[in-house]
Amino acid sequence: MSKVSDNGLLVFLCGKMGAGKSHKAKELAGRHNAVLISEDVWLASHFPGKISSFQDYLDFSRRIGPFVRNHVRDILKTGTNVILDFPANTVSQRAWHRETATEIGSPHRLVYLEADDDLCLRQIAMRRQEQPERAAFDTANVFHQVTKFFEEPRAEEGLEIEVVHPQPERERKAP
Repeated sequence: MSKVSDNGLLVFLCGKMGAGKSHKAKELAGRHNAVLISEDVWLASHFPGKISSFQDYLDFSRRIGPFVRNHVRDILKTGTNVILDFPANTVSQRAWHRETATEIGSPHRLVYLEADDDLCLRQIAMRRQEQPERAAFDTANVFHQVTKFFEEPRAEEGLEIEVVHPQPERERKAP
């Protein structure tokens, strides 16, 4: 992660539900000594037990957006890199992320986890087993509902894009 300004670099992630965005975000934060800010953590902390549908998620996610943006900018201004584990799965979401950085002169990068539906669904099923508290939301039905809105990133969005082809969870955990 090289810096082109005194501000930190903002890295955000794109990929279908179950592609491994949170796993990749943790890996990047550790590898690059960056602050990791996770939407899942913020939502669970601010609205515990309140998200049981996709609409609930959308409503609560919108509520925290302005606070997250200001927090991220304050961190970037110190010269610290930030890994923002909030979805950047639509053109408008990616524009929000890009503007969060560019409006204060920070560089940015999108990490796109390009994964097929089968891999995502297998990983969602594994996540339900490993994190039973997420079982109500992490379902094939929600995956298909959410995936309808997914838009692959395009060059004309003005992003530096790094494409990653994630390995299945079991292969990542192997020594």
